[in-house]
Amino acid sequence: MNELVKIMDLPQNERPRERLFRYGPEVLSNSELLAIILGSGTKKENIISLSSRIIKDNGGLNGIFNSNLEDLMNIRGIGKAKSAKIFAVVELAKRFKSYRDGDDYKICNPGDAAMLVMEEMKGLKQEYFKVIMLNTKNIVIGIRDVFIGSLNSALVHPREVFYYAIKKNSASIIVCHNHPSGDPSPSNEDINITHRLKECGELLGIQLLDHLIIGNEIYVSLKQKGICGY
Repeated sequence: MNELVKIMDLPQNERPRERLFRYGPEVLSNSELLAIILGSGTKKENIISLSSRIIKDNGGLNGIFNSNLEDLMNIRGIGKAKSAKIFAVVELAKRFKSYRDGDDYKICNPGDAAMLVMEEMKGLKQEYFKVIMLNTKNIVIGIRDVFIGSLNSALVHPREVFYYAIKKNSASIIVCHNHPSGDPSPSNEDINITHRLKECGELLGIQLLDHLIIGNEIYVSLKQKGICGY
């Protein structure tokens, strides 16, 4: 049996690109959309089959979003070129839903801050601790990772947290970290770290506005719980 290789080898009425133009992108499956991006399969596997397997082997689109280049290149049938295409689309999607395009992003409430980091932080397999730096108008002037790994107050030192805030001449900061379990309920350690950072911020004249804990599409604001904020 002669294996299909490229989209153009498929019958015209089955080609994802033709179906997109005829019916619109919303009718295409995830596999068909990925097939349009990749363009061709391999000598042993047609593009639709390859696209379906990529999605299945990664546990769906969310798995692909949380993969790195090495993960993608380890998939059978995926080389550097196809990995780069997938990774580029994933990064564009993340930037579309976060502050990465250079436009001013003003934070007026915890939801604004959560939306800024949710796409990047949900589903991460390790804990990441970030600091969002703001000017006097609450416009984001920078975001930095300051710690990776299980949180405890001995490791998350205020020195690292406020180092970048001082360099950026920040008026205030919001810190956030993720819970890989997907449950953003704050631990005692989370609360202790928040109190410590708030006290240090008061000494430095840089307000800690909030501490967000990111779960799977949900978050907890310690400001809303009355633990930090002004």
